[in-house]
Amino acid sequence: MFHAHVYFDLPEQTTAEAVHQRIRQERSDITAIFPLVHRKVGPHDKPMFEVHFLNNDLGFIEWLDQHRKGLTVLIHPVSDEELADHTSRAQWLGNPLPIHTHIFDQ
Repeated sequence: MFHAHVYFDLPEQTTAEAVHQRIRQERSDITAIFPLVHRKVGPHDKPMFEVHFLNNDLGFIEWLDQHRKGLTVLIHPVSDEELADHTSRAQWLGNPLPIHTHIFDQ
C-alpha cells in the first residue's frame, strides 16, 4: 500500500481540484481518494489531498508525474515505520517540502 499526498498553495486550489477530478475519472488503480484539505495538515506546511493505491503495477506514479500540473507530490509506502516511510523511503514529484519529523513516534 502507498499514499500520495498532493500539496498545493491556496491560490492553486483550482489546479488541485482539476488534478483530483482527473485522478477520480481516469484511474481505476487507486483504492481511495480523499477531499482537499484547505489547511496545513500532517508533517508538511501546505494544504493537500491524499490518494491511496496498492502498487505501481499500472504506472500510477508516472501518470501522476505527467498530470500533476506543477504541484508537489509526496509518495510513500505504508508500514509501521512512519518516519522512514515519510523520509528515507519517500519519493517526491516536484520540489520536496521540509518535514516536521517530531510528529512521528521515534
